[in-house]
Amino acid sequence: MQLEFTKMHGLGNDFIVFDAPKDGHLPTVEQWRALAARHTGIGFDQALVLEPPRRSGTQVYYRIFNADGGEVEQCGNGVRCLASFLHRRGALSNPGGDGEIVLDSPAGAIRARVHDANLISVDMGVPNFDPKSLPFEASSEAHVYPLSVAGTEVEIGAVSMGNPHAVLTVTSVASAPVDRLGPAIERHPRFPKRVNVGFMEVVDRAHIKLRVFERGVGETLACGTGACAAVAVGRRHWRLDATVEVELPGGKLEITWSAPGEHIWMKGPTAVSFTGHVEI
Repeated sequence: MQLEFTKMHGLGNDFIVFDAPKDGHLPTVEQWRALAARHTGIGFDQALVLEPPRRSGTQVYYRIFNADGGEVEQCGNGVRCLASFLHRRGALSNPGGDGEIVLDSPAGAIRARVHDANLISVDMGVPNFDPKSLPFEASSEAHVYPLSVAGTEVEIGAVSMGNPHAVLTVTSVASAPVDRLGPAIERHPRFPKRVNVGFMEVVDRAHIKLRVFERGVGETLACGTGACAAVAVGRRHWRLDATVEVELPGGKLEITWSAPGEHIWMKGPTAVSFTGHVEI
């Protein structure tokens, strides 16, 4: 099997994008892992597979596979890269500026706004704090949950952005125990489908710093849904304004969430690294 792919990234959170093979056969878990390997494969955090649209009014249906071969529900930076990819293919009816593309995914339909080929905004939907939506084992919904992990008691916020997120507030992201707590929280038994883990430092009401340990990947340079989750949790704790600059190791995103129950928007850059083909 030969795959023709485009390698893209959003703030260093990197992907391969390709059309699903006509015979429907995708790489196995072992093959995904081999392709994702940084030294011997292509190297990526996630693979984005494009399929024909499944509902009217959408351009494409996409699936997401993590570097460990597991399929997941959503990926914010991946959606921005897909919108850029489709824009470059000529999918916009009004490519002159701020045109919209609607994409479909396992987490539902997503609107993306194309400011130009390298600057994309995405409507990431309404943050869902119901523990069952992640899922997360809790007796009832709360702003903060205590969690015993790796011999430490921590407090987390929990929210679904179409995929599950736990958010910890830390004094400094530079010294945050991401390597120790990230994998332990990701696989904590209270998260039966595992969880993405964000470590958030609140600089001021309009600026946070963030590191994210992604489920099935490890720490990445950026995470779009993680940035939205952190802002949603920070807003819920009355610590952040409606528009927040999120500073990640790979660069900056702008997250806007006007109020609970409203849609949250993410804006940031994308880039094409290269195109190629690979035999599997």
